[in-house]
Amino acid sequence: MKKLKEIKNWHESWKYSYIYDLLEIYEENNQTGYYYAYANRRKHTLELIQKVAKPGAKILDVAAAQGNFSLLLAEMGYDVTWNDLRGELIDYVKIKWEYGKISYAQGDIFTLNFDAQFDIVLIAEVIEHVAHPDDFLRKIAQMLKPGGHIVMSTPNGEYFKNPLPRFSDCADPSQYEEVQFKPNSDGHIFLIHLDELEQLTHKAGLVVQDIRLITNSLTNGHIKLHYLLKILPEAWVATCEKLTISMPLVVKRKLHTTTVALLTHAN
Repeated sequence: MKKLKEIKNWHESWKYSYIYDLLEIYEENNQTGYYYAYANRRKHTLELIQKVAKPGAKILDVAAAQGNFSLLLAEMGYDVTWNDLRGELIDYVKIKWEYGKISYAQGDIFTLNFDAQFDIVLIAEVIEHVAHPDDFLRKIAQMLKPGGHIVMSTPNGEYFKNPLPRFSDCADPSQYEEVQFKPNSDGHIFLIHLDELEQLTHKAGLVVQDIRLITNSLTNGHIKLHYLLKILPEAWVATCEKLTISMPLVVKRKLHTTTVALLTHAN
């Protein structure tokens, strides 16, 4: 994708998105932890997509924002549909496009008619922004072709630094409907625990085919470890990540910030 330079007369949402491009793909704002964490999540997300779908497969990227996953997947040969509530971001994504097949569908995913159209639906850092994650996952499941898959990433609710409640602890999720769909960490409503993920997928007629807990406190730059990230070689950081990923699940649940999962229809 093309690398941009900010222009003063950009739409405010473009400027806001560009800040996240600096964080995620340009590493030009000195927040090394964010860059490492995003690169790690991108790596595992793409691995899961490539595990089950060959180039040419149809992929829906839900709440795709500035379109970095959409553009990368299009460049990898997939037939991508970008989706977001903010239609003004379409032109921002278009000026970053270099090659690959990508179309655009602005709107609320709950109301778009996409039944049984996609081989893969990507919901990267989305479900924690939704007041009714159970209904959301059921809706996403309806968009899959037979044999299709959902690739999902979300903050790990069991990470020891996460303060937000479990979805199952909220008696009336409808109270959050007015504040749902807000972007970034300020818009997080619930954080999903592994047992809840199993329950939500079961209710949606899905099964968890693969699940990964990734990105430890060092990789993410938490608890002031971002200072170490500025001086440690990348190979050392990668070794630390491999070490914690190899630990028993009971430990990984507390040490890792992110869950990446591959879901598919139950037989």
